[in-house]
Amino acid sequence: MSKVAVHGDGEEAKVAEHQGHDPQTDLDAGARFVLKSKGSWLHCGYHLTTSIVAPPLLSLPYAFKFLGWAAGIACLVIGALVTFYSYNLLSLVLEHHAKLGHRQLRFRDMANQILGPRWGRYFVGPIQFMVCYGAVVACTLLGGQCMKAIYLLSTPDGTMKLYQFIIIFGCFMLVLAQIPSFHSLRHINLISLILCLAYSACATAGSIHIGTTSKEPKDYSINGDSQDVAFGIFNAIAIIATSYGNGIIPEIQATIASPVKGKMFKGLCVCYMVLSVTFFSVAISGFWAFGNQSEGLVLSNFIDINGKPLMPKWFILMTNTFTIAQLSAVAVVYLQPTNEVLEQTFADPKSEEFSARNVIPRVAFRSLSVIIATTVSAMLPFFGDINSLIGAFGFIPLDFILPVVFFNLTFKPSKRSLIFWLNTTIAVVFSAVGIIAAVAAVRQISLDASTYRLFANVCFPIGWF
Repeated sequence: MSKVAVHGDGEEAKVAEHQGHDPQTDLDAGARFVLKSKGSWLHCGYHLTTSIVAPPLLSLPYAFKFLGWAAGIACLVIGALVTFYSYNLLSLVLEHHAKLGHRQLRFRDMANQILGPRWGRYFVGPIQFMVCYGAVVACTLLGGQCMKAIYLLSTPDGTMKLYQFIIIFGCFMLVLAQIPSFHSLRHINLISLILCLAYSACATAGSIHIGTTSKEPKDYSINGDSQDVAFGIFNAIAIIATSYGNGIIPEIQATIASPVKGKMFKGLCVCYMVLSVTFFSVAISGFWAFGNQSEGLVLSNFIDINGKPLMPKWFILMTNTFTIAQLSAVAVVYLQPTNEVLEQTFADPKSEEFSARNVIPRVAFRSLSVIIATTVSAMLPFFGDINSLIGAFGFIPLDFILPVVFFNLTFKPSKRSLIFWLNTTIAVVFSAVGIIAAVAAVRQISLDASTYRLFANVCFPIGWF
């Protein structure tokens, strides 16, 4: 029996199981140990929510600053509709191949089979790794910055530096990184779902309170010359697009127990119910309260230019604490593709998962990956600018372009059909958006380059994700 066939929900896999053969034994170590297929659709919803509804949503009022009310809300709605649609298309493609006995557990597996081995090895695989590991670095950086914000509220004259808080957050990540499989994160990701609702509610309530009590006039006009306005628009679109980014849909669907049919759609419904509440409430309340003075993270607006909190300290501390806690869950989720590659490379699938042969390299290499991410985030506190470029090159292709391309190549809809032209339009439009967003990110890097310092002691970055 072929190695691919035993991955599937097809008759070959069922026959193998009936004959007493365990299909899991034919998987490589990465698929067998990290991408265990044991979860329900509800667990899938937890994973999806953690990977999408994350602290980047706190930058949505900042994106509205460059778009205004009408365009901002329109982009938010379009982003939700297109990503929900494209993620469902990706799930349908995965289900189709699973029925044929070729269950694909990773994004690069899909690219290998649909586009060819070179696409999987040299394009999709590296881009996905870059995006996911970049997300881990960004989460570590923001976690350190939130910890520093709490420290400065409690001790205004404190002397601790940003890199020290990043190291503290990294030490916490060292522990979480040892959780063996993606499926093992289901309870943590349920807590993460609750936390994202909590800090979004805090951000919304804080914005409404400040906006109601402030005597400062609200200005919703878009400032700057025509060039700044144009680049600001594309930067804002990139922020919104990457806020909806996921990049690990196949890996999340791989955690679902067979049969997988229809379960991803239910999980996406859970995720997008949470997303609708959090994204729109934070974006609209934040922009209403602060207008074109919105900061890169709306929580920065809760403190005035003199460092005086505009909300009770306990409220800001609580909001930052919720954010830090969820950041750790988000970082662990985006570590899974790295963990899977490390297990595939260094573990032995024929040995037991918790044997010394597998535990020792697992702990060593997962710890090394966290240490590297922590070091990069401490050295490069301006990583938000770099990650904007990574997002333009990574999240937009993985989440907006490839799903519709995979669907058209797999199901081959008629060129006269609505779905063919809808998918083609999405691919073309977001290819252009990705290119322009990349140019805008490069421009921002060049503008900010003079302020870059290794181990700089900064607070919140603009466009961190």
